[in-house]
Amino acid sequence: MKNIFKIFLSGLLVFSFNSCEDSDTVVDQVVEDTKAGAVLRTIEVLSNTLNSSIASTTFSVEVEEQDSEGGALLESVDVYVSIRDLTPDNGNTEAEALVKTIPASAFTTGPVGLPRTTVSATFGEAEAAMGLDASKHAPGDLFVFELRLNLTDGRTYGAKDAAGIITGGYWSSPYLYNTLLLCSPKPGDYSIRMYDNYGDGWQGSNVTVTMDGVASVFAIPSYWDADPATRGSVGDTQWIDVTETVTIPAGTLEATWEFIGGSYPSEVEFEIFAPDGTSFGYFGPTPAPGLLPITLCL
Repeated sequence: MKNIFKIFLSGLLVFSFNSCEDSDTVVDQVVEDTKAGAVLRTIEVLSNTLNSSIASTTFSVEVEEQDSEGGALLESVDVYVSIRDLTPDNGNTEAEALVKTIPASAFTTGPVGLPRTTVSATFGEAEAAMGLDASKHAPGDLFVFELRLNLTDGRTYGAKDAAGIITGGYWSSPYLYNTLLLCSPKPGDYSIRMYDNYGDGWQGSNVTVTMDGVASVFAIPSYWDADPATRGSVGDTQWIDVTETVTIPAGTLEATWEFIGGSYPSEVEFEIFAPDGTSFGYFGPTPAPGLLPITLCL
C-alpha cells in the first residue's frame, strides 16, 4: 500500500463534532419521534486520529444514551471497526469486526439524568480485531468505528437505523466515526519552496505544519502588508520565490501538513521536500485546501 495521504482526505473527515449544549426541553421529548427508538447522542469527539506507529493511541468519543424509559432500557454498546482503504490498488476489503462491548454499568448519570460514558478503542485493539498487520493499512487510510446500541428488550440500533433527524443538530447521533491513520514522522529538516506567480506574496494562504499539537505557519509574506519604504517592487524575489526549512525533531509522535487558502490562491504554488531531497509533490496553482500527502514514517 502506498504510504501517503490523499489530498481529498479533508473532505472525507465528515464526523467532526463540537461539544453540544444540554437542553432539558429537548431531552424531555419522546424518543420514538426520532424514528430510531433510542439514540446515542454525540457529546464530544475526543480523538479522531490513530497513530499507526503507536499501538496505544486511541479513538475516543463521549456519548449519551436516551430511550423511551429515560435510559432504563440501556443494556450495552458494541464497538465495531472496519477499514476504509484510500489506496485502491491495495484491494483491501476486510469485513467489520467487533472490538469490544461496553456494558450499561460503565455508564454514569449525566447532567440531564441520562446515561453517559466515554467509548474508546486503541489502534492496537482495532488492528487486532480486524486481523490486520502493517502491510494492510497505511497513513491516510480510515478506521471507521460504528457504535451499536443494545436495549434490554432485544432491540439494537446502529448506523443503518440513524434517520436524518438524529444524525445532526442536537441529537448528533450518526453511530459512525471516521478515524484517520497517522504515523510517527521521520525526524530531519524538510523544506518548502514557495512561489507566487504574480509576485506580490501569498496574501493569507499558508502551509501549516502541526507537530504534536503545536502549529507552525509557513508562507510568502504579502507585499501589500510590508513597509512601503523597504518592500521594493512587485516581482522581487522576496515576494515570488521563498524557501523555508521545517525541522521535525526526533521523538515527534505526529506531524500533519495542511494547506490553508487565502486571497488569490490561483497565484500560489509550492513544493515540499523530504530530508534526503525527495519531492513529495508540486502543488498549485490553486492547491486544494486541506491535508497534504506528506508522510514519511519513522
